Amino acid sequence: MTTTTDEVNGLSPASMAAQTGVSIDTLRYYEREGLIDPVTRASNGHRRYSSDDVLWVQVLRCLRDTGMTIEQLRRYCELGQQGESTESERRELLETHRREVEAQIDVRREALRLIDHKLTFYRREQA
Repeated sequence: MTTTTDEVNGLSPASMAAQTGVSIDTLRYYEREGLIDPVTRASNGHRRYSSDDVLWVQVLRCLRDTGMTIEQLRRYCELGQQGESTESERRELLETHRREVEAQIDVRREALRLIDHKLTFYRREQA
């Protein structure tokens, strides 16, 4: 089995951005805000991200894409850093967020029904 430079030395910021779909600026922001652990640096001082970092940023992106605020993310990360004793709090935070996402989906479904109704009207007008 061969290993790539990325596997040995970690991912560059550009590779990390490409794999996670977030910008390099966002990666740095997440690091400054304490949402990701301090990133390992190569001997030349450049950031190098691990496969665990990739997975974590994908989780952060999912949560952000579904409307979780930076403050909520920060709290979730703080709880995670405190260890297993905060598992129930982290679960509750995610369960609350899940309910909020479900409510957003319901609103979107209702909007889609209205759009479909209007499209039906316009399609009849064209026939």
